[in-house]
Amino acid sequence: MEVFPIQADTYKIGFIGAGKMAESIARGVVRSGVLPASRISTSHSKTDRRQVFESFGVKVLPKNDDVVEESDVVIFSVKPQVVKDVVLQLKPLLSKKKLLVSVAAGVKLKDLQEWAGQSRFIRVMPNTPAAVGEAASVMSLGGAATEEDGNLIANLFGSIGKIWKADEKLFDAVTGLSGSGPAYVFLAIEALADGGVAAGLPRDLALGLASQTVLGAASMATKSGKHPGQLKDDVASPGGTTITGVHELEKGGLRGLFMNAVVAAAKRSRELS
Repeated sequence: MEVFPIQADTYKIGFIGAGKMAESIARGVVRSGVLPASRISTSHSKTDRRQVFESFGVKVLPKNDDVVEESDVVIFSVKPQVVKDVVLQLKPLLSKKKLLVSVAAGVKLKDLQEWAGQSRFIRVMPNTPAAVGEAASVMSLGGAATEEDGNLIANLFGSIGKIWKADEKLFDAVTGLSGSGPAYVFLAIEALADGGVAAGLPRDLALGLASQTVLGAASMATKSGKHPGQLKDDVASPGGTTITGVHELEKGGLRGLFMNAVVAAAKRSRELS
């Protein structure tokens, strides 16, 4: 199989689709210095979306065809229900010299590769915290994608958070955990804030404390090297306030509820895809 290496110091990326996810990725890439905005392009029919990308230096071209022709790495960031039509429309331009990437939820590599007529494809599943540079992303490589291609994409998506490599068969479970997980955490933050209000705190103070507490706890879980159970034990002194609160959560079945939510969402992802 002939290999067409992508030159790390000169390659260009193009976004097919100029929505919020494309914007988050492009902003992260520029902000981190991975690529200058001058080597990024997209296309969109709406003036407001064009202006958003132009505001931080991204080139906005007249048509998707122009974006593909200009780019070494083409990232499909359109809605899942239209990705097939978009890929098929651009198929004549999708040579094996181009690395193709999809962030469309639920669209499998085998279909993407069939529509594109080539298998130098990488599927990436980011999540909504990409908007603040804290995405949890997972990628899976298509048949002709090289290790170097994977490293390049890991570098790009590393600019908007953290990225892991996994077999595509795990993507439904990934959806249940990191794809849907932000909603579970938002619900937990809201509930903690409501508890603070019930205990007598003003609403704005309760919400601020709840949000920052979750952020701080997540940082400890990722940076301390300790298991979450150990971190919990470190806070829960004998007969104290924390273990009393933890006891209430255990009586309510909190662990099982979170586990069931992930499993149910993963099952639904399998049904939809």
